[in-house]
Amino acid sequence: MFSKILGKLGSGTTNNNSDNAEITQKIAKMNLTEMRAYIINKVPDFESNEEGIIEVMKRLIVEDETTQKRYIESDDMDSKIKKAFELVLIILEHKKITVVAIELVQKFIELYSDIIEKFDTDNKQIYGSRLKELLQKSIESMNMKAELSKKMSVIGI
Repeated sequence: MFSKILGKLGSGTTNNNSDNAEITQKIAKMNLTEMRAYIINKVPDFESNEEGIIEVMKRLIVEDETTQKRYIESDDMDSKIKKAFELVLIILEHKKITVVAIELVQKFIELYSDIIEKFDTDNKQIYGSRLKELLQKSIESMNMKAELSKKMSVIGI
């Protein structure tokens, strides 16, 4: 039970590894709109799960190996930047978010702090504060889940 809450993978069976490889491959081909549809379960026969959420966050954070650029840059169109911020907000509100995903969101906020600040200033938006507030709520929710799991294990449920 704790492994699900903490976002750790199962026992490492080959089926689980092949599922993760499939998820990674599918998400690697998605654009922001498709990733959003995946997270809100609008992709047929491909339901979002803990590993998929983590892969989406990794895709937003990791630099492209060939161009050495981040997924979003300050010179990108405002619509792309806004979609990325909205995607992270949706992830923070997702019921299957894990500790690993929350840590990746924290890295996202640190990595893109310059773009968040510039976007908020230029477009009179409040994504910086919204991201931080939802991050705090997600952390509190994760703490409550861990506490509940701890109590349930003491009771023997």
